Amino acid sequence: MEQVTNDNHLFVVDLLATSRAERFSPAGWWHFLVRSWQMSHATARANPALKRSWLRVTLLMGLLTIGLVIAVVAFEGTGAAWHLLPGLLFCVAWQQSDLYWHLGLNRHVKTGILLQKLGLANMLTGWRGLAASFLLSRLIGGLTTPSWLILTTLLIGILTDMLDGQVAQWTNTQSKLGQIIDAETDFCLYLAIIVILLQQHVLVPWIGIIMLLRFCVPLLAALVSYFLLAQPVHFSSTRWGKYAGVAQCGYFLALLAPPQLATLTHPIVFPLLIITMVSLVVAPLAQIVANVRGSL
Repeated sequence: MEQVTNDNHLFVVDLLATSRAERFSPAGWWHFLVRSWQMSHATARANPALKRSWLRVTLLMGLLTIGLVIAVVAFEGTGAAWHLLPGLLFCVAWQQSDLYWHLGLNRHVKTGILLQKLGLANMLTGWRGLAASFLLSRLIGGLTTPSWLILTTLLIGILTDMLDGQVAQWTNTQSKLGQIIDAETDFCLYLAIIVILLQQHVLVPWIGIIMLLRFCVPLLAALVSYFLLAQPVHFSSTRWGKYAGVAQCGYFLALLAPPQLATLTHPIVFPLLIITMVSLVVAPLAQIVANVRGSL
């Protein structure tokens, strides 16, 4: 396991150091992408069972995407579907390409063995990614998203987020790949929800900015670490990150609850906001500290 981890670490560091030496020129970026693709393609070619698993997952995601488009046609009309389609196809294609690109990280976190199936846990994360893609494509297409649809998508996101980690533990398939796509999916889902709520004036701008910074600060730190220091970031969850996620979900649920539940949700909106703001400020700082300690 240690040898595999070190090989992957050295490969990434070599790519980043080479790109930095070329001053991140277009040629440098091209070399970075080509060499990354070669490594990903070599992994898929050397592990046909893993590649077949990716193809099955991609086919399922394609069928679910078709189902979403049909639902939009049925409930909102053909015009809405045409506005939705370009963004949705781009997001789903990006999601599945990113999954293929990182197949080499589908290694058991304890043994370092390359798992030959993506597994149910990663599929659950992928379904949350599809929900995020759906909301993002509505934003891109200029479609208005009603509160009940945002709430439904949020509930799907919460349910799959609760299940994917548990399923990974039950099936003993915890992997670095799962950790990375889980973080990416959460970023895309909550980014879409925050922007939509800002657009619809449900969120006060300063609250939305703090919520966005919760994701953007660690992302910026990761980019600086990768591209300026040539040092990969160690992805790991923190207790404060979990607190922030739970608090933010609770706040969104209270905001998006049906009017019939206003007598129950209205008294808890402000306390949830305070808890959410505090945890959102502390969470990215805790993540940066965890990564700094992990690199020492």
